[in-house]
Amino acid sequence: MPNPALCPTVQLIPTENGYAAFDPTTDRLHELNPTASLIVELCDGSRSVEEVCACVAPMLPKDSAGEVRRWIEEGVAGGLLLWGGDAGNAHHELSSEELHKISRRLRHRKKEQIAYICQRQATDLAPNNPDMWYDLGELAEMLGRRDEARAAYEKYIEFKPNDAEIKHILVALRDGPPPPRVPNEALEQIYAEFSRTFESNVCGELGYKAPERVRELIEPLLGDRRNLAVLDLGCGTGLAGVQFRPRASRLIGVDISPEMIDLARARNLYDRLDVAEITDWLDRSPEERFELVVCCDCLIYFGDLRQVLLPVAERLCPRGVLAFTLERGEGYPHRLSDSGRFTHHPNHVREVAGEAKLDVVRMEEGFLRTEYGAPVTGLFLALEKTGRY
Repeated sequence: MPNPALCPTVQLIPTENGYAAFDPTTDRLHELNPTASLIVELCDGSRSVEEVCACVAPMLPKDSAGEVRRWIEEGVAGGLLLWGGDAGNAHHELSSEELHKISRRLRHRKKEQIAYICQRQATDLAPNNPDMWYDLGELAEMLGRRDEARAAYEKYIEFKPNDAEIKHILVALRDGPPPPRVPNEALEQIYAEFSRTFESNVCGELGYKAPERVRELIEPLLGDRRNLAVLDLGCGTGLAGVQFRPRASRLIGVDISPEMIDLARARNLYDRLDVAEITDWLDRSPEERFELVVCCDCLIYFGDLRQVLLPVAERLCPRGVLAFTLERGEGYPHRLSDSGRFTHHPNHVREVAGEAKLDVVRMEEGFLRTEYGAPVTGLFLALEKTGRY
């Protein structure tokens, strides 16, 4: 029988427990425990099956040679090994670019842990490439490795000192004093890039349905009211506009990103679209009044909600409704998370609503979207200007 050998297209990636074997031609991944890793190392084409079994036998229970033989046969059937290959395939040295490509493919397949290991090796081989450090930081962040994420992003920022998004995330990762809100430059940068894939990513991959959920939340409050003046703050591509246009006689959208505004404009839903930061827009538009104000997934960029809720309350008509979403947090009153967004405690919302003379008529918790594969718990809120105060 020919000797077993590692398939020449398979790349061995050292892990904490042995190897991960990845075949980029078939996109197949084999996660190997220490014993399997040793067998693969021994299957270099220079040893027969019997010799491999003899080498591994001291590590295994008595009379386990048959299991090793079956494992080798299964490895051949699965494309990991082949019969009669050349020796030395198992020790092919991967380049930084090869490891980087493998890391991205594994990340796409939700194999973040092995992707991180590949990316760390790729970065070690190309320490002057800022993209390597960026991807390493992002993968470390996904895995909750805060120290590693901070160190990688700090190296990245040495090469790209004007990256406003990463500078902001580093504030969180360094546990520094948070800003009152996410800087304009960071939001503009995020959405200039994100706008190209926003809806396919957020609605498809992340399961985002906040505008629909907000509409369902406030329908009992609005009843049969129609022909409303509606303000959509942080309108993005117009997902909320789709939900609330049927109730609107006038629909105005505001967003800091011109790229997102262009996408919203293409829907032909809004009577007016303004490129502006929310609090700046509210400050310079004191005369406009609205019966409904919606903020879907944009108040997550503010710490203290007084910055938005107080000026919005001044622009609500009697019986006007403010509906919005937040990321629910345990830290009171709010906390800057490692994602660079703010989480808010429900009691902070109640306090600020009272100061704004708004009644909290709906407050529900539920799924907002996924974040690195994990569900994010959101707060879905409706505040009403009842005149009770």
